[in-house]
Amino acid sequence: MKLCKTCFSSIWPFVMVTGIAIMSGFVTWLTLGLSQPDPQVQLAVGLIAFVAVEATLIHYVVSCMRRHCRHHAPGNDSGHHLSPGA
Repeated sequence: MKLCKTCFSSIWPFVMVTGIAIMSGFVTWLTLGLSQPDPQVQLAVGLIAFVAVEATLIHYVVSCMRRHCRHHAPGNDSGHHLSPGA
């Protein structure tokens, strides 16, 4: 996978994705606590939910960043975004 260093210099999309995954894993863990499973099962399912959400959202963010990157567009040798009137 080819990643543009300019587009990936901001860490905020990845911090936000991790926050969303943490919240979804925690809510899953809390919900399972209502049904009284073993603590290991509760923790394992919460961790699986966290990993699934994190992987899905990271894949989504990376694919969107690659799709909308204009730093390597044809005719754009300067490495800057294309201006609307150009």
